Amino acid sequence: MDELALQGLGPHADAQSHQRAMQYFEQLKSTTDGWKLCASALTSNAYDGQDHIKFFCFKVIEEYLKTSYVNSSAEGHTEMKAFLRTFMDIQLQRGRPEASFLRNKAAQVLALVFIVDYPSRWESFLTDILALLSYGVTLADLYLRTLMAIDSEVVDREIIHTVEECERNTQIKDHMRLQCVPAMVESWFHIVTTYEASNTELVSLCLQVIGAYVSWIDIGLIANEKFVSILLRFMTNVLLRESACDCIYEIILKGMEPASKMDLIQSFMSVLESAGILKTSDNDDECDYLAKLSKLINGIGLQLILCWQRLLKADDKAKQQVALQMLEAKVPLMLTFLGHEDDDVSGAVAEFAHDYITVLKQVSPLQPHQRDNVKNLMIVVMGKMKFDDSYNHESEGEDEAMFLAYRKELRDIFNNLGALDAELVLTTIQNFFTQTLSNWREAKYQDVELALSLLHSLAECLPSSKGQIFTGEGTKVTRLQEMMRVMVSSGVSYYQHSAVILQFFENVARYDKFFNIEPRYVADVLMAFLDERGLRNTSPHVRSRTAYLFSRFVRTVNRQHLAEYLEEMLKRCHDLLVLHTPAADNGHSNHQMSPSDQLFMYETAGVLIVHSSASADKKQQMMRHLLSPIVGKYDDLLQAMMQEQDEQRQLLYAQCLSQALNYASRTSKGFSVQNTVAQCGCVEVYTESLEVFLRGLDVPVHRPILHAGIRQFLHRMVVCLDSQVLRFIPMAIEKLLLNADARELHDFIPLINQVVTKFKAVICPYLAQVFMPIVETIFNVLSAPLDARDQVSAAERSLLQRSYYSFISTLITNDTAQVLTGQAADNLHTVLMTVTRGAVESPDVTCQKTCFNILTKLVTLWGGPESGLNGFVDFIYKQIVPACFMAPLAPSFNLSDAQTVLVVNETASCMKAILDKRGEECINFLNTNYLPTLNMNPDLCLEYTQAMHSDVKIFRKYLKAFFTRAKS
Repeated sequence: MDELALQGLGPHADAQSHQRAMQYFEQLKSTTDGWKLCASALTSNAYDGQDHIKFFCFKVIEEYLKTSYVNSSAEGHTEMKAFLRTFMDIQLQRGRPEASFLRNKAAQVLALVFIVDYPSRWESFLTDILALLSYGVTLADLYLRTLMAIDSEVVDREIIHTVEECERNTQIKDHMRLQCVPAMVESWFHIVTTYEASNTELVSLCLQVIGAYVSWIDIGLIANEKFVSILLRFMTNVLLRESACDCIYEIILKGMEPASKMDLIQSFMSVLESAGILKTSDNDDECDYLAKLSKLINGIGLQLILCWQRLLKADDKAKQQVALQMLEAKVPLMLTFLGHEDDDVSGAVAEFAHDYITVLKQVSPLQPHQRDNVKNLMIVVMGKMKFDDSYNHESEGEDEAMFLAYRKELRDIFNNLGALDAELVLTTIQNFFTQTLSNWREAKYQDVELALSLLHSLAECLPSSKGQIFTGEGTKVTRLQEMMRVMVSSGVSYYQHSAVILQFFENVARYDKFFNIEPRYVADVLMAFLDERGLRNTSPHVRSRTAYLFSRFVRTVNRQHLAEYLEEMLKRCHDLLVLHTPAADNGHSNHQMSPSDQLFMYETAGVLIVHSSASADKKQQMMRHLLSPIVGKYDDLLQAMMQEQDEQRQLLYAQCLSQALNYASRTSKGFSVQNTVAQCGCVEVYTESLEVFLRGLDVPVHRPILHAGIRQFLHRMVVCLDSQVLRFIPMAIEKLLLNADARELHDFIPLINQVVTKFKAVICPYLAQVFMPIVETIFNVLSAPLDARDQVSAAERSLLQRSYYSFISTLITNDTAQVLTGQAADNLHTVLMTVTRGAVESPDVTCQKTCFNILTKLVTLWGGPESGLNGFVDFIYKQIVPACFMAPLAPSFNLSDAQTVLVVNETASCMKAILDKRGEECINFLNTNYLPTLNMNPDLCLEYTQAMHSDVKIFRKYLKAFFTRAKS
């Protein structure tokens, strides 16, 4: 062994030494005798105590077994057997066992030999291993670990196997059943009885083996009095009961006919119940075991449900009834475990609860005892949904996240109960809700929050959809209205706990339609949003969530119900609509709302103004009042940033300017087709703001931050304004393009595309002038030298190239192709060549599809005799037609990939467009000029051109087969 290379395997080895060790590993793998060198090292005791080197040696042998051993000679097989026997002899002589991870690796090596050699070359493999059990714990441990490794290779259904491997595994299992399974079962019994008192770890491993193998061996070998009695004994042994529980669980899951499965379950349940094992405890030390026991009850319940479903399909009514009775006899156990205070214990049986409801849906109408089960289940679920006293609402960690995930499962059960028996759920919830809120001041916060949370869930669990929940007639609508009336009038929004107040606002936002029906409660709710309960709450989490929910509420509630409170709302929001500057903060921010929360506030203010009943002049006045503080500070902030010497504070100024632009953008979210900027009299407000904001384009400091904000505002103005925005576009484009890098250009192109899409021909004269400067800027950035190791820059260039083709596609799609035809002939040819090259050479499938789509549209526009574009027909035959063949024929083009096949489909559309425009001229060119250059015989040429005349869908299928043949 290369001792110097092995030093690189140590935990303290440097990167260079580790690299040398990995190279040595590859060297040993690639040499014929590398595994032998490692086998010799493992059996020589040369590296005793150096576990990392032993593991390295096992890895080399493992690689050999996975890749080459199957083709080894008889001599190689003999050498491998000799190594394994010597290794086991050494293990027998060791005074102490190897580390657990080495024992697992040794077992894996044995399993890999087994799957190659058994039964053809080493039929006595397992018999030989079994013979070693008499030598004590060490080899018994290796035997059991080997069986688990064999299970992973041969049985484990979670591992995907090839057809050949599945056939091999079936052969192995069949031979094991005939030859050695009974002896293996006896060995397991020997191990669990021999070591029950002296080595519970070994017994637990043996129980794991039994659980793994019971799925495919004769169940009678395990489910008998001898084994069941000892498993039952283990269930009372604190050190073994969890493993015994898992083993019984695997036995219960054994695939069987329904009648046999039901007998098996009944026999186990009888002995477990008579032994008093199926009981719960609140002792924390018992929780791990109880979680296993709960999992067992869950498995029993699910298996009985499966039996019932199979008997239902078989229409065996008698046995079906027996299965249902057995299932329902287990429901009280399920409810006991589901209600356990430990969530791991409770959660282990949740699937049983969920699937039991599914069964009840199929056997309705419900019998009295089933209705009792439903009611009891609902009470248990409600109790488990309560927050624990230890839950930290202000700083949620891993434990809190786990509870929320479990609460979501419980809510799913609750929703299914509602679908099963809406009347029962509604009545129960209303009683609990009314009782709790009538006494909310004395109630625990968990109960109040639960009452509000259950009201929130009713929208999902009742048959009515959220949008229709307060429409129509009936007791459900009436009861929901009553509960909402109780909630908003009870004063519960003053409860001093963040979880309660948040759920109150969540309910207000969810049931916003209630306030259209009963608008007298709107004022109270608005006040709750605006005072210390909501937007001025001491909890940042409450303030943040309330800002979003308030925005939702004012958007959805009928405008006429908000109109009279408009000015009061804006007045109360005034101190929350403040741009906090670094100068004012002096570096120490202590704001009530974060910038992201303020975005919702500015959006809300904009919506309130736009949708108010005020006149256009009044709306203009209010919008100007909203924007003036932002616009007024903008120039001063720019100057302060330029003069600031401290880099950290300079960044704070840039971020503040970005926030100002974002706030201004969000105020425009309220405008729509029904309420345009012009109709609201706000055109001047926004154009004046835009004029000020564009000054930020000249500032060289923190350019990416400022340009991103200005681009966003321009996007909004293109949406909201009409031709009034056009006068700003030329200057904005010029400044945004100046010294732009790949990322900035990529972000700039969507803005140009948006302008083109909205204004189309109106913008063409200007775009014709700036088109080549834009293209040349893109080309310059794409062609600049790039460090091959700079993956970030490479990714940005890839995105820019995709954006460039998107820009060309947008011009052609929006009736603005005259921008291209207005260019000099050489420039147009250059641009067209970039498209054909992108179609053929781009490694980005999206780019290729876009390019071929562009070519198809260009052929449609300019390919006919009437187009009058000089030289384009020549370009079709010299560039576009070859591209349609060169791309699919490229070595890197994968015709088995679904995305690349879409590129083939685009080439089909392109060729069909050429045929449509050029007719027989195209066919003659292909038959006589182009296809023969691809070494295609006349018959194949004719076949291709005939296929072109078929429907485009048929032609696409033909092309895939055509190029597959061509590349084979």
